[in-house]
Amino acid sequence: MRVAVVGATGMVGEVMLQVLAERNFPVTELIPVASEKSVGKEIEYKGKKYKVVGMQTAVEMKADIALFSAGGETSLAWAPKFAEAGTTVIDNSSAWRMDPTKKLIVPEINASQLTKDDKIIANPNCSTIQMVLVLAPLHVKYKIKRVIVSTYQSITGTGVKAVQQLENEYAGVQGEMAYKYQIHRNAIPQCDSFEDNGYTKEEMKLVKETKKILSDNSIAVTATAVRVPIVGGHSEAVNIEFEKEFDLSEIRSILQETDGVVVQDNLDAFSYPMPLFAQGKDDVFVGRIRRDESQANSLNMWIVADNLRKGAATNTIQIAEYLVAHKLV
Repeated sequence: MRVAVVGATGMVGEVMLQVLAERNFPVTELIPVASEKSVGKEIEYKGKKYKVVGMQTAVEMKADIALFSAGGETSLAWAPKFAEAGTTVIDNSSAWRMDPTKKLIVPEINASQLTKDDKIIANPNCSTIQMVLVLAPLHVKYKIKRVIVSTYQSITGTGVKAVQQLENEYAGVQGEMAYKYQIHRNAIPQCDSFEDNGYTKEEMKLVKETKKILSDNSIAVTATAVRVPIVGGHSEAVNIEFEKEFDLSEIRSILQETDGVVVQDNLDAFSYPMPLFAQGKDDVFVGRIRRDESQANSLNMWIVADNLRKGAATNTIQIAEYLVAHKLV
C-alpha cells in the first residue's frame, strides 16, 4: 500500500504519521508531501527517514491512497490530479465536504456509502465529527428535531502559529499573532471568518455537515463556536430536542454501546469529559448527560475529543482502513 501524506510537515500531517504507525496501517511505501519550501527535508516514520517531495512528483508516484491535510486551496487544485492518476484521496480540508458528488464520511456512521468509484472522499470538520458520532445512534432511536451547540475549541485547530502565540503570551514575549486578540486568559467568539448571516464558517460547517452525514435535512442546527486557550481538544455543550420521549438510562446505554464513544458521567466521582484527559486519545467522550427541564423531549450533554486525532488524523486513517478492508483501493 503506497501512502502519500500531503501536508506531512504540518500539525495534522505529523499526527497522521503518528496514527498510521500506532495503528499499523499497511504502508509499504510512504510518500511525504509538502510545499516547495519543505521539499528535500527529511521526516522520520517507524525509524526510517523519508525525503519530502513536491506535489507534482507525488502525483507521478501514483500512490494508492493520499491523505490530504494541506488546506482547501491546495486540495481543490491537487486532489483531482491525484484522483486522475488513480490515487484515492481522503481530504481533511473543507474543500469537498459540501460537494454533492463527494461523500462526507465518519466511518462508524456512514462508511458503507463508499465505493471504488469514490476517488475524492471528504473528512468532516473536527467539531462536527465528535458531535455527530454521539448524535447518530440517538437520531436512529428518537429522531432529532433540533440541535443547539456551543463549542469551546482548542487553539490547535488553528495550527502551529496559534500555539506559538499562546506560548509567547504565557512567556510575555511579543510575537506573531494568529488571532486579532490575545488568547491567553481570553475566549474569542470567532472560529474562522464571518459569513453574511453573522455566523462564522465554523458554525455553518456544524449546521451543514451534520445534516449531510446524518442524511437528514430536516434536523435544525444552530451553533456558536468559541476559541479558548487550551491545547487538548474541542469541547461542546450540546442541547438536543427529540421527536420522541426518552429514558436517561437508555440514552446512556445506547452511547455506551456506540463504537468510538466513551461515557464519562459519574457526578459522585466528579467524572466528566475534559480536554486534559482527551488529548492523545482517539475516542469521543460524553458526559453531563441530563434532561433539559425547560423543554419537552430535550437533553443536555457535554462532548469532548482531541481535534487533531478523531477530529482529523484518526478519522482520515479510519476511512483508509475501511477502504483497504473492503478492497475499495
